[in-house]
Amino acid sequence: MNPGLKLCHPYPFEKLAQLKHGITAPQGKPHIALSIGEPAHATPAFIQDALFGHIKGLGSYPTTKGILSLRRAIAEWLGFRFKIPSTAIDPETQVLPVSGTREALFSIAQCVVDTSQANKPVVIMPNPFYQIYEGAALLAGAEPYFLNTLEASGYLPDFDAVPKEIWQRCQLIYICSPGNPSGAVMPQASQEKLIHLAEKYDFIIASDECYSELYNDEDNPPIGLLQTAYAIGNTTYKRCLVFHSLSKRSNAPGLRSGFVAGDADILRSYFQYRTYQGCAMPLPTQQASILAWQDEAHVTENRQLYRDKFTAFIDILSDVCDINKPAASFYVWLKTAFSGEEFTQKLFAQENITVLPGSYLSRKFAGINPGQNHVRIALVAPLAECIEGAHRIKNFINTLN
Repeated sequence: MNPGLKLCHPYPFEKLAQLKHGITAPQGKPHIALSIGEPAHATPAFIQDALFGHIKGLGSYPTTKGILSLRRAIAEWLGFRFKIPSTAIDPETQVLPVSGTREALFSIAQCVVDTSQANKPVVIMPNPFYQIYEGAALLAGAEPYFLNTLEASGYLPDFDAVPKEIWQRCQLIYICSPGNPSGAVMPQASQEKLIHLAEKYDFIIASDECYSELYNDEDNPPIGLLQTAYAIGNTTYKRCLVFHSLSKRSNAPGLRSGFVAGDADILRSYFQYRTYQGCAMPLPTQQASILAWQDEAHVTENRQLYRDKFTAFIDILSDVCDINKPAASFYVWLKTAFSGEEFTQKLFAQENITVLPGSYLSRKFAGINPGQNHVRIALVAPLAECIEGAHRIKNFINTLN
């Protein structure tokens, strides 16, 4: 067996199930699930219609590279969304469709990490983090290095805190903006600094941007890594990759549709890797994805649904806890007066609400577990459930006080 498997932690939701095991929640209160970041808004009808309308495409093997019309739609969307000239992204060499960002974020490490070097390779990631980053590093034979994202730094990574020796061994860094679980957005200046570090130490930046379309300020969308690279003259996006998905943007997590875009040289090798991995996107999915990337109206409506939930949820809880609306994503990263595990257990036992302990998304590093006294609350349930959940959480916090 791959020795990295022994180093992989149980997935957060396995640990959550164990944490709740044996606890009887009050039967008179319907369960409200606020733990899993699975979009629950309706998938737009036009996406479903396109999927079924091209169902005969299941009779053909899809190609790893995907059809050109999909890659063109993605390139055009990237240009439109991130203010990059339409000719500055080549759909032939700088875009690859993938089966959702999860598999691509994992497999990119298996492709690019080189274990033949004298020193063990390092993969850097934010802490807390999406656990796929850690598993990808371990199973690629690399050493994970965690960048604590704390309240003092706006829940953003501090690249100046990384020792030179780690940068020298770094082959890949994962960043997540907007961040999971905090919703913090990395500013352009920080992205510029990271691109310059990548040039200096020759590592690859994998920017997980799957929450980029769920933002609070309609006039101020989060900036993307390719946008920053182009702005500073890196017009070939050297060492830069971005990962996007239709799961959150279009409420289509079951479609398993996303893409990787950026450095053509990396994508050439990644394409070769993927021909062996065998994760080609079915043709009906590709056809539905084209329409999803070409339509912005449903995404604008989706953002408003989340804004309504954040407004109501925070308004109810603001007088009993320190709670703020994030710049983006659909998470509340809530500080707790004691451990997130204890908070989660007691909240479930008293109010039949499930949230996720922050420590299940982080590791103790440099003497700190940045998720320890936090819980992640996913506002994916319908508005009425989120409002009911907020009232129950408020009642729970009041009993503690």
